Amino acid sequence: MLMTPKVISIVLGGGRGSRLAPLTDKRSKPAVPIAGKYRLVDIPISNCLNSGFNRIFVLTQYNSASLNTHIKNTYNFSVFSKGFVDILAAEQTIEGDKWFQGTADAVRHSLRYMVNHDYDFILILSGDQLYQIDFQEMIEFHISKKAEITIATIPVNAKDATSFGILKSDEESNITSFIEKPKTELLVDWKSEVADDMKAAGREYLASMGIYVFSKGVLNDLLTQNPGLDFGKELIPDAIADQAKVISYQYEGYWTDIGNIDSFFEANIGLTDELPAFNLFDKQTIFTRPRMLPPSKIAATTLTNAIIADGCIIAAEAIERSVIGIRSRIGKGTVVKNTYMMGIDYYQNLEELVEAQQHADPIVGVGENCYIDTAILDKNCAIGNRVQIRGGVHLPDGDFETHTIKDGIIVVKKGAIIPDGTVIGKEEEPVTSKN
Repeated sequence: MLMTPKVISIVLGGGRGSRLAPLTDKRSKPAVPIAGKYRLVDIPISNCLNSGFNRIFVLTQYNSASLNTHIKNTYNFSVFSKGFVDILAAEQTIEGDKWFQGTADAVRHSLRYMVNHDYDFILILSGDQLYQIDFQEMIEFHISKKAEITIATIPVNAKDATSFGILKSDEESNITSFIEKPKTELLVDWKSEVADDMKAAGREYLASMGIYVFSKGVLNDLLTQNPGLDFGKELIPDAIADQAKVISYQYEGYWTDIGNIDSFFEANIGLTDELPAFNLFDKQTIFTRPRMLPPSKIAATTLTNAIIADGCIIAAEAIERSVIGIRSRIGKGTVVKNTYMMGIDYYQNLEELVEAQQHADPIVGVGENCYIDTAILDKNCAIGNRVQIRGGVHLPDGDFETHTIKDGIIVVKKGAIIPDGTVIGKEEEPVTSKN
């Protein structure tokens, strides 16, 4: 009988996450809500737990309060279990007083917390990706190849290859070379052995997924001997150049790097497809904070390819290809299309609703007779009656008091108040321009 590998997982929380602003203005990237009821950090943690690995550190340094609260309220193991999910925030020490300078630097400063844990392998994950992987298989592959480092890779086409670190492997899955975000004219020499269906689709370039397995001693030595700050840009290429046994673990399922507003929007809206690429209804559970919410109540609303989370009160005319988050309230006559509404953190009681009506103030949620298309509504927005929010590729990027426009997607900021009759989606002069 094979022994269960002893693994510690490290989830990298990332830095400021500026490409996901304004969603990251008041929270860290792993704490951004996804799919109406989860947080991004739930994805790597759930993949670990489903793989049987329940000793997990989450490294973070930016706007970590809400992430700390989510971790504390979600991942509580039995007193008889050795499992844990702990936050390791950047801190000043005798050894140094700087923030984490990169992925490798973050792990280097956190290794001292692992001294008292028994482990053979460290699994390093990103906190801003969407996927479902059996890490048990990846660890077993690592062991079978007698690898020192294993990198999860995914075949991509020539167009996408220019945005990733591209690896070249031989027929034994040994990685022989690496190039960071190559120009198109250099790709001719960077094809790798991939499955026939991948080759037929033109996906012949192996992109690093930012998921690594290190054997215990290898990681310690690498971080001690190499002063590099980032795994993808420095330590991994240097290890390959130094003839370390670095292996490619090819993954051909769904995976997306949620690094900007466009990819975040598409990942959420894609969940509403009839056969979504990322399947929430799989036997592999996505874990999150348990909430004692009532079932959603929907009155005379036409729903087409919609995901409705718990505790919603909806009287809209129609909701189409949209994800509606927890506790959302949507008024009569409203149409919502191609929109991710993150939801609400609390219910307003009847007295508060009556008072808002008397003062003609928007209630938290979306009011009556609104039209919302191609938008992300962050948590706790109060959108009045007869409001129009019309996103589209014709809109220039810009940052405004209550919303941001990126790639034609209108992002209404957390807690924003949008008065009755407001129209967002026509030409506006931005307060600060975003390039």
